[in-house]
Amino acid sequence: MKFYHSMSVLFLCVLVSCLFLFSCKDAAKTEKAGKFEITGVEYSIRQTHGDEGTQGTRGMSYVVDVRGKVKNIGDVDVKRMVVTGYCRSCILEFTGQRWFTSDCDKTENQKNVISYLPAGGEEEFSFEEVAFYFTHEKKAPENIPEKIEVVVESFETVK
Repeated sequence: MKFYHSMSVLFLCVLVSCLFLFSCKDAAKTEKAGKFEITGVEYSIRQTHGDEGTQGTRGMSYVVDVRGKVKNIGDVDVKRMVVTGYCRSCILEFTGQRWFTSDCDKTENQKNVISYLPAGGEEEFSFEEVAFYFTHEKKAPENIPEKIEVVVESFETVK
């Protein structure tokens, strides 16, 4: 009985050691996989609907567009990199005279796909409609939203 107990404890120790060993190996791979630096980000407000001379109840709508650069500061080349943005200070409902956004999947114009970026390489990106603004007044919003975050949402490493 004592032999089986000792073998069970030994087997469990070996099993736990293997789990730690293999999980650390995978963590090292993902850490080396890709690191990026977003620089030179510029935001612009663009009118999408409405006309300054229009009378009546038609409204004016605006969006925030983004452009900048992304640099691959990691050790590996990447492909199919998706760069997009999120407005963290926007509300999630259609409303007037406040910046809002939606929680729907990003459309093609709301992200930029970079087909290939070598390690150390830098590429420009641009995408539209990070945030939306609607008003019945004939006045554009004065400021962009406070918290816009530009992120590398996904990528694949080149082998």
